Amino acid sequence: MTTLTIPVLLSRHPPVEGSEGLCYGRQEMELRAGWEAQAAGLLTLARGAGCSVIYTSPSARCLSVARRLEAQTGWPLRLDDRLLELNFGQWEGLSWNVVPRVALDSWAEDPEGFSPPRGESGRALQERVQSFWADLIHAGEPALVLSHGGPLRLLDGLAKGERANLLAPSMPQGSSRLHYVSV
Repeated sequence: MTTLTIPVLLSRHPPVEGSEGLCYGRQEMELRAGWEAQAAGLLTLARGAGCSVIYTSPSARCLSVARRLEAQTGWPLRLDDRLLELNFGQWEGLSWNVVPRVALDSWAEDPEGFSPPRGESGRALQERVQSFWADLIHAGEPALVLSHGGPLRLLDGLAKGERANLLAPSMPQGSSRLHYVSV
């Protein structure tokens, strides 16, 4: 049996305006001025890697970049809700320093089971990201994946053949990691 290896380029959206110290997941945030130059660099990376399809979170900070790349390449663009950032519920838009310390400690103690009030648990994030990954591998297409810190920390682990880890470091905004994965 022949194993096929495909490139998967994981990319986090460019930096956003007004995010310092702010809890935002599903909240729409504007990209910082100059994001187009980062998109041009991402295009160079994606072409060099041999990508042929773009998967993106429907969040505007990812979708803006994805649509620009689609227009320049003609690659199919696939919006996927499973690539959305964690839903922080009632914490959305709050400064991290006003989120109760006891809640943050509870989250640190149980990152899979904890969910912010009216938000999403780490387990729910893991399940949707693992579902996306299984579908991506099944499709077997060289792919660019545009998403957010939470989903990308899990996807990065999966691409390395590791268990998805909610506590892994996040990729910096505007960064990318190229993986070659067996399908």
